[in-house]
Amino acid sequence: MKLMCACGMAMMCAVGLAAQSGTTETKTKVEVKDGKDVKVTGCLERDAAGGGYVLTSSTGSFKYALVTDDDLSKDVGHRVEVKGKAADRGDGKVKVETSVGTSGKDKTESKTEMKGSDMAGMQYLGVKSVKSISGSCP
Repeated sequence: MKLMCACGMAMMCAVGLAAQSGTTETKTKVEVKDGKDVKVTGCLERDAAGGGYVLTSSTGSFKYALVTDDDLSKDVGHRVEVKGKAADRGDGKVKVETSVGTSGKDKTESKTEMKGSDMAGMQYLGVKSVKSISGSCP
């Protein structure tokens, strides 16, 4: 939940800066640290709220929000196997760094780190690899 808030806050800052100067640049880096290595199978779907990707079970229930910079669009709607680090296991945490700047010298940076109960039930998986298992999800 805080991840969504951090991204939402960055967008609000970007809008405010755009109104002042006309040119803004927003960079957001999300990574999973110290989680447990896992291999999970499910259906790859687009996250309607954030524009990223989620892994769901065959019944459509939520499994993981995937943390990756890779373009996985060719596998959306497919059954996939994802290997990576799960933030909800071991000593896992999610780190979000956002930088919003203008073409001038104005720059705003924020850093957020979530672990355990801070993640409000969200499960994040830092993606190392994605393997397509079948062309469709049941």
